[in-house]
Amino acid sequence: MAEDVFTTKSGTVRGRRAARDHGIVVVRGLPYAAPPFGALRFREPQPPDPWDGVRDCAAFGPVAPQSAELPGAPVWSPGDEDILTLNIWTPADGPGDLPVLVWIHGGAYVFGSSAQPDFDGTALAGEGLVVVTLNSRLGFEGFGHVPDGCDRAVFPDNRGLLDQIAALRWVRDNIAAFGGSPDRVTLAGQSSGATSVACLAVADRARGLFRRAVLHSAVNAFATQEQAARTTAEVAAEAGVPATRAGLLATPPEALVAATDRVCARYAQDPAAGQRHYDPAIYGPVADGVLLTADPLEALAVGAGGAVELLVCHTTEEYWLLDAVGSSAKITTEEQLAVFAADFGLPVSLVEGHRERLPDAPVPDVHLALHSGLLFAEYSARLAEAHARAGGRAFLARFDRRRDRTGRRVRAWHCADIPFAFGNLHEESVQFLVGGPPGEADEELSRRMTGAWAEFAAHGDPGWEPLDGSARSGGAVRVWRTAAEGPAGGAASGVRDGFRDLWRTAGLPLLAP
Repeated sequence: MAEDVFTTKSGTVRGRRAARDHGIVVVRGLPYAAPPFGALRFREPQPPDPWDGVRDCAAFGPVAPQSAELPGAPVWSPGDEDILTLNIWTPADGPGDLPVLVWIHGGAYVFGSSAQPDFDGTALAGEGLVVVTLNSRLGFEGFGHVPDGCDRAVFPDNRGLLDQIAALRWVRDNIAAFGGSPDRVTLAGQSSGATSVACLAVADRARGLFRRAVLHSAVNAFATQEQAARTTAEVAAEAGVPATRAGLLATPPEALVAATDRVCARYAQDPAAGQRHYDPAIYGPVADGVLLTADPLEALAVGAGGAVELLVCHTTEEYWLLDAVGSSAKITTEEQLAVFAADFGLPVSLVEGHRERLPDAPVPDVHLALHSGLLFAEYSARLAEAHARAGGRAFLARFDRRRDRTGRRVRAWHCADIPFAFGNLHEESVQFLVGGPPGEADEELSRRMTGAWAEFAAHGDPGWEPLDGSARSGGAVRVWRTAAEGPAGGAASGVRDGFRDLWRTAGLPLLAP
């Protein structure tokens, strides 16, 4: 690793020392596949072109087409095409053969990037890991169904997932040059990134590319080809183009991004729109019969996860974040709550049970508790339990830190756990998520969570017992909170365990984006 220069199969690259820790080398914006535009648009990812000389990898690569502008991260501009890149954090003087953690960001399959400050890998690399973060195609470019009877082998669904597989293959073929072991890869992600990880855990094409998986707040969303085709028709109509292969190929990415935003906005404004009114995310993995044949929960239940070991976590107040940032419909009356339940096919008993366990809560909080379980918490827990019942090794955790350093209540909501696990609590961009600057108790919790990820990636043991494969997870759940908030071990989250009992009785509908 002399002079922070590394040789890959495509060429030589130069990294930089991390600002926070000069013992860590960072390589940013390294292409793992060719730009997926022009003749390669809507196609499987292809290998990157090789280069001569030393490629300077000091800056993150362009983000995938999207309209989001996230704190501290670059924005996409039309014409940015070299979007299939990854970043590596590695100990400068590491012994080699280190465990590798590959991270897939969340963002409802339509926004986000590996350049977000939340995902800086310095602290995890300091724990003895080689950390890889990546960009992949999003929105229509990554998950839109290309119709017109075309050959699915030429214009496949799930292009975003195929990009992720291409990145994993790049890691297999090149990570040893950065001190990592291609045989000790853990794939990790949060929200849509966690569901992407779950999909790859059950996909034959990803078999053998990673041995462990970390899933934080996996999202309950999986489409049939018919549902994906209807979404394409809506987006094409909004863009004013034919919903055909030729029509879509002739439409620039920025037009499909804008059309997607308008379709989502229309659903958000229409209370009669059914499920999409409440959380208008319209893209996600597709049961294409090629890469994926079933929802990951169903696939794990019949043993499709094989020997992959799972570490699954969710937060205890997931959906409160989506409400706070205005990306969810407001449910303020009993009548609206009843319509919400009916639109998702939730039994009245489930609503009544939540109300009984939250006797003093207003209607919006009952809705948010229901939606948290429906979209994230219950689905995540069931992924771990299904894998364990099928004979796999799985660990389950909940993030329940709800006090800041002044004692003020903060939410254990969606995304709040990730800065703790990455060790990035001091980043300005995460202060809203975690309730302000961290105190010592938060720092200590972060060290425990970062250490659990590192130990799981290295040895398959995050520090507590795996699920035993029974119908109930019982005391095998790790509860993440500060020492002042109570013990970490055991099923110690009170009313939230009651929510689990309600869902076990009511069942969990599998949702489509």
